[in-house]
Amino acid sequence: MSPVHRYDVVLDAKYGKTGTPARARFEEEAYSFYFGQALRDTRKEAKVTQSELARRVGTSKSYISKVEHGNILPSIGAYCRLLHALGRDIEIVKFSRT
Repeated sequence: MSPVHRYDVVLDAKYGKTGTPARARFEEEAYSFYFGQALRDTRKEAKVTQSELARRVGTSKSYISKVEHGNILPSIGAYCRLLHALGRDIEIVKFSRT
């Protein structure tokens, strides 16, 4: 059985400590991928095409594709508009880190 590692230690080793340019770049790419996948799954669950979603929010199909593939990370406002057009909203939950 392999040893268990804290993931932040693994990321520190591979991308540098939090706050370094390489780590920030990695984190932005990870967020772009995650939010893109979440949008794609939500869109498909709603049975809406990329073209229809683009029409609903007043953008292009190409923009929707780029977001879903993680090529761009939309602003929180743009992401909320995309989700709202699919009948979803974002809920902000406060939690404490220990």
